[in-house]
Amino acid sequence: MNPKKINSEIIQNGSEIVTGTSQAVGINRRQFFKWLGGGLAVAFVWQDTSILAAAEKEILAFKKLPTEQIGAWLHIAEDNTVTVYTGKVEVGQNIRTSLAQIVAEELLVPISAIKMVMGDTDLVPYDAGTFGSRSTPAMGSQLRKTAIAAREALLEMASQTLKKNKSALKLANGKITAPGSTALSYGQIVKGKQLLQTISDNAPAIAVSQWKIAGTSVPKVNGRDFITGRHKYVSDIKIPGMLYGKILRSPTFGATLAAIDVTAAKAMKGVTVVHEGDFVGVAAPDLSMADKAVAAIKAQWKTTNQPSRAEIFAYLKNKASSGQSGGRNGGTTKGDMKAGLAAADKTLQETYLVDYIAHAPMEPRAALAHWENGKLTVWTGTQRPFGVQSDLAEEFKIPEEKVRVIMPDTGSAYGGKHSGEAAVEAARLAKAAQKTVKLTWTRPEEFTWAYFRPAGVIEVNAGVKKDGTLTAWEFHNYNSGGSGIRTPYEVANQQIQYHPSDSPLKQGSYRGLASTANIFALESQMNDLAQLVNQDPLEFRLKNLQEPRLRAVFQQAAEAFNWGKTKPAKDHGFGIAGGTEKGGFTATCAEVAVDRNTGEVKVIRTTTAFECGAIINPEHLDQQILGAIVQGLGGALFEAIDFENGKILNPTFAQYRVPRFKDTPIVQIIQVNRPDLPSAGAGEAPIVAIAPAIRNAIADATGIKLKKLPLVPNGLLVHLKKS
Repeated sequence: MNPKKINSEIIQNGSEIVTGTSQAVGINRRQFFKWLGGGLAVAFVWQDTSILAAAEKEILAFKKLPTEQIGAWLHIAEDNTVTVYTGKVEVGQNIRTSLAQIVAEELLVPISAIKMVMGDTDLVPYDAGTFGSRSTPAMGSQLRKTAIAAREALLEMASQTLKKNKSALKLANGKITAPGSTALSYGQIVKGKQLLQTISDNAPAIAVSQWKIAGTSVPKVNGRDFITGRHKYVSDIKIPGMLYGKILRSPTFGATLAAIDVTAAKAMKGVTVVHEGDFVGVAAPDLSMADKAVAAIKAQWKTTNQPSRAEIFAYLKNKASSGQSGGRNGGTTKGDMKAGLAAADKTLQETYLVDYIAHAPMEPRAALAHWENGKLTVWTGTQRPFGVQSDLAEEFKIPEEKVRVIMPDTGSAYGGKHSGEAAVEAARLAKAAQKTVKLTWTRPEEFTWAYFRPAGVIEVNAGVKKDGTLTAWEFHNYNSGGSGIRTPYEVANQQIQYHPSDSPLKQGSYRGLASTANIFALESQMNDLAQLVNQDPLEFRLKNLQEPRLRAVFQQAAEAFNWGKTKPAKDHGFGIAGGTEKGGFTATCAEVAVDRNTGEVKVIRTTTAFECGAIINPEHLDQQILGAIVQGLGGALFEAIDFENGKILNPTFAQYRVPRFKDTPIVQIIQVNRPDLPSAGAGEAPIVAIAPAIRNAIADATGIKLKKLPLVPNGLLVHLKKS
């Protein structure tokens, strides 16, 4: 095959995106991988489609291997580069680094030898998505087993090449040596071949006590690209000749088109207008023209009356189902609630309310869509590349193998980017325009049309004896979800149920899921029960708690905070709360100060102890915990979506308040390392205790027992006057 010039408009190598032209030549399979540099993620927009087909065939020949084989997950190039393939994605949690550490540790290669290919549906094995703090326990485990299998395969191959017994061979720094023999690099041993050996579940891993790369604070592997601006987010990508998309949004949720006139927009030079049912969008040569084209469309909408924020909690309760116990919603029923309440010396029945809040990522949704010979390629920021691939295939009635989703490292998600709305919109526009289209949501669009953390009503009824023993626990969550709904405390008589409801706003996953709401209610109720029987809140919890890991974080947070050894200053209060979620265990102590003249609440300091098994990267774990605390601070104090009759009223950062530097307390973090336990994820659990700890501190300072999130969006003045 003669060399052919390819107009290579995008080359994506990890996080690097460059433009230019390239040459392609006739190559065999091994040469092809060598050309890719041992497994670079390469995404071309080709003018010569015959070469595209040939290249894709070569890629698929390598990557569509059975997932029980090493080669589906890992490739070693002749230059000693180790390319690792995973469907997990990087959204700022530094999983690219920690997964690379796991592989480097087991393969005994420097971290610089690892190249991670992530979230490209044409190149990586299927993955359900990056959520639920599953990347470390699930994908980390998978890649560890893969690396161990590769290590054993390399030893076997080297043994045959060197004519030495495996027991005489030593692995170090990407090389294998034997007495009296020349050291061979991994690349020399495999010569770029795919490793087709089967991955074992029982191969011995390197002991945590012997870790040299895992367990250390390896810097973010591509961190310099983010600091220098070299990394390209989807909204940064530019392709010659591409168009810019904009969508005509309805004035309220649930509105339908009654009439539309797109004549003026269609008359604009270079503008493509797409009108399919209630979907109306434009693609234009530049963003300014796209804005003008959308503004020129005359539309009439049919709207319906919808509940507003002022009535949402009654609405959710009235629309809720009878309830779900057990299963994925975590509810349970045991003992006899009536008997438990009758045995109590004191009972406490309360209702807690939780507002909708936004994920508020720094990077709004964005997508770049390109059609070529019936195949759709989309670059988009999503936690679920394969889920978006399925959505696109269903939307356009094409096989999934005709859809490629590429997810460059993106700018945060917090559970808010499971869906692919921007990808679908860009693809619809690109198909109609027959050109590549980039679509970037504005901040108001992100605040309005993305989904929210669910609002909820939580009812708790509990009984306790004078000595502090819990006798009954009844817990009902309406709408906000079942995650974290079970109590970790020992109670003989329990009824715990989650009641789905009909939400007027689009809702979905959030960092920590519903545990941010459920643990807020649970730990607020525990605090007030302790006061009811005149016990210290920490002692009361420990009396009713057997789980050793949760006890440990409570005790370590309290010790570092000096809990029980000092009293708060005037108008200051101390609070404590804890919980477990997604395999992580956390406890937080907080100190707040209240200005009784203005009602202002200031969080002075927090101490958080967190345990998630064996720690892979201490510095990055610190960042995860700190990020969760700051984000939880916003949900605790003032974050809330305001809406009326289907319209979001605060769709900008100027109107929707998130934590600022002035709101941030002194933060103390205690990492509880458990090298004897498997590593769990840390992206979600650290957020769950901050809101109830602050709430309990406010109660300690003022006697005011707040029961709604956010706690003090407008300060405490109204409550103080009532008290």
